[in-house]
Amino acid sequence: MDNSLVQDISLKEKIGYGLGDFASQLLFAAASTFLSFFYTDVIGIAAAAVGTLLFIARVLDAFADIGIGAMIDKTKSRHGKARPWLLWMAAPFAASGLLLFTVPDAGPVVTMIYIYVTYLLMNFIYSAINVPYGVLNSLMTQDGYQRSVLNIFRMVLAVCGAILVTYFTKPLVNVFGGGKIGWIWTFAIFGVLGMLVFLFTFATTKERVKPSVVQKEIPFRRGLKALFRNKYWALLLVFAIVFFANNAMGSTMIVYYAQYMLDNVDLVGILGLANLIPLLVAYFLLAPVIKRFGKRNAAMAGSVILIAGSLVTAFKPDDLTFVIAGLVIKSMGTAPIMGTFFAMLADTVEYGEWKTGMRTEGLVYSAGSFGTKAGSGFGAALVGWGLALGGYVGGQASLSASALASIQMLFIYVPILLSVLQLVILWFYRLDKQYNQIVKDLQTVRSDI
Repeated sequence: MDNSLVQDISLKEKIGYGLGDFASQLLFAAASTFLSFFYTDVIGIAAAAVGTLLFIARVLDAFADIGIGAMIDKTKSRHGKARPWLLWMAAPFAASGLLLFTVPDAGPVVTMIYIYVTYLLMNFIYSAINVPYGVLNSLMTQDGYQRSVLNIFRMVLAVCGAILVTYFTKPLVNVFGGGKIGWIWTFAIFGVLGMLVFLFTFATTKERVKPSVVQKEIPFRRGLKALFRNKYWALLLVFAIVFFANNAMGSTMIVYYAQYMLDNVDLVGILGLANLIPLLVAYFLLAPVIKRFGKRNAAMAGSVILIAGSLVTAFKPDDLTFVIAGLVIKSMGTAPIMGTFFAMLADTVEYGEWKTGMRTEGLVYSAGSFGTKAGSGFGAALVGWGLALGGYVGGQASLSASALASIQMLFIYVPILLSVLQLVILWFYRLDKQYNQIVKDLQTVRSDI
């Protein structure tokens, strides 16, 4: 194998790459954790309408990811095919986050139009910077273990970004006067910080991997057809939708659970830390686990741990100690899934090239963004629809028994069902065993040219 593709990547480059997901979380974690609450309890939009908005906007925008992936595959510049997108989209990324939380005082029709437009815009810009950021992993190295290490750096720093947003958003909103103006200033700061960090990622990373054969520009239809011949890509697409729906429900429900099940909305920060800090510990322990057992087996173990965490919370759902314990356990289960998913997705690039003779990193990675968005949209929609079915009305001091039951169902029991489905999907993923031979075959083709 070409040593340039398996060499150790410097610590500076690993950190630079990982910081890209720190920047992403300044919007993604904010939208996952606070946007539903912001719309229902600050702006005053009905929960069912919010659920429908988040679902429709995310699914529509998820389809745009396929187009962005195709554009990445056609990109040719002195900076490579993925890195230049970080440079181009850093400033729009900052602006889109600010617009998302700057809802004007207008009638209900204008308000709904504004939040649809700004939410779609934010998701499109997020895709235009996050899809190429994901593609960059497959272009920095072709070594499966190095990709896993890069992904761990990515996930560690993503957690740091999520902690920053989860723990400091409410205090910052209060510092800036609360209400709408507090949210605007808070996300102006997060937006500028995200822009600067993405520029650092651009400056510190390098693309190294080339196709095994010199190929002409692949027509979109031909690339898409080849993509659906990649069975492991298809499995991971379905897995992404299920897992990120599960993950989005957990993030979104924390603020509702704190306010109405634990009677203290200020517990959001503590619950958020319980949901995130154990991830950091688990990520530092993850690399040898992946090396010993493989990415797929690590992700399956994570799904089992997610189920165990939910069951702990179910034992005493209104006891803070049991809720925190359940979140800590679930966090330890999330780590091996988040720490392996994008590395597994990168491996399907080689499988697709080996299977079809076409290397389409952009289209392959658009599946990751598609699954993230469609899954997150579906998870957020389930929250809105589930709350509406329980009779939830935002801004109330107390809730009916049916509304409280719906909060418990969405926080504890639906995630268990989704975790079981994750296990079923991963059972059919067997690429770990084939990957090394596939890379050797591709290197043989490259050396013969």
